Order: sequence, then structure tokens, then C-alpha cells
Amino acid sequence: MTAIYIVEDEPELAALVADYARAAGFAPTLFADGAEALAAIRARVPALVVLDLMLPGLDGLSLCREVRSFSTVPIVMVTARVEEIDRLLGLELGADDYLCKPFSPRELVARIKAILRRSRTTDSPLAIDTIARSASVNGRPLDLTPTEFDLLAALMRRPGQVFSRAQLLALAHQDKLEVTDRAVDSHIKNVRRKIEAAAPGLEPIRSIYGVGYCFDT
Repeated sequence: MTAIYIVEDEPELAALVADYARAAGFAPTLFADGAEALAAIRARVPALVVLDLMLPGLDGLSLCREVRSFSTVPIVMVTARVEEIDRLLGLELGADDYLCKPFSPRELVARIKAILRRSRTTDSPLAIDTIARSASVNGRPLDLTPTEFDLLAALMRRPGQVFSRAQLLALAHQDKLEVTDRAVDSHIKNVRRKIEAAAPGLEPIRSIYGVGYCFDT
């Protein structure tokens, strides 16, 4: 079964979401504390994280930042704080989707399934597995550095969406000082070169002049 983590400090809501997740074929693990969840994610990255913003101790925003410093695991944020929505939509923290409380557990499960489908499959010859942190072209593995993988994964999670360099910085090891705007361009260049070497003529990463990059399916 596919492991997902549910980080929610409201016991009844957490249990309800877990019940729906199990019925959908997932194996949920519940966490009511942000620091505990972070330690668990570092020890074993799940397929996806459902993350509440309002948590005791380490809050959801801080937890998301920490997770994004070492993993591209898909994250679905749930929040009752409407003022945070613009930040989530702007991908400042690297969330893949969000839901406002109160929400339908059925809708949450549907979104989880959709995100996992996007993270594991693509119409392109280029395939990526964010759980195994591996990428391939027509079945041929790509030898990517951790930062190159994170940038490619960020782009592939939302095909067709244009990412600014600042957004990509926030999604790819934002805690590392050497990851600058210029370094993003260099990493993208290397990813393109490796894809081209594996599949001549394949150019899935498109430059948007004056803005950034997007992944074309």
C-alpha cells in the first residue's frame, strides 16, 4: 500500500481523513506534532504528505520549508487561514495543492490520487519518480545531481505552469546559499544537456523570456 503522512492536530479530523485514505487503498500514518512529523519524513519519505498549517510547536509553514530543503515529496496543505492562500498558490513554500477547512475528505482523497498520478506518470518519454528520486528517458536512467533532480521534479509536477527563478529557488534546496538565480540557469542547462544526450531532439523544458521556465508535456 502507498504510504502517506497526515499531519493534523485535530484528532477527529485526522481520524476521518485516515479512514477515507485507507478506504482508497492508502496506508496513512498520523502525526499531531510538526517536529515529530519532520523527523519521520527525514527517516522515511512517504509518497505524499497532507499538512495542516496550524500545528503546535513547528507549524505547517515552517515544516513545509524544512521538508523542501531535502525532499520534493508532494504536499497538500489544509488551512483555515484564508490569508495564506495566495502564498500557497504562489508556490512560495513548494506546496502542490491546498484545501480550505472545512473540506470534503472525498475531495482530499481525489486530489491525493491526482497528484500521485502526476508525480509518477507523464505523456513525455521523460519519467520521474519522486519517491525513489530517479528520472529516466525512454527507460534510460538520467544521472542527475540532487539539485538538478529537485528542479526537474518541481517543473514536472505542474506541466505547463511557468515558474520564475525565485519560485524554483524556493523549491530546490532553498537553504543552500550556492543556489542562486544564475545557478538555476546553469542547473537547467545541465538537465537539458543530459536529456538531449539520452534522447536527441527531446526538449521538454522551455525558457520563458524574462520570466523563467516551464515543462511541456
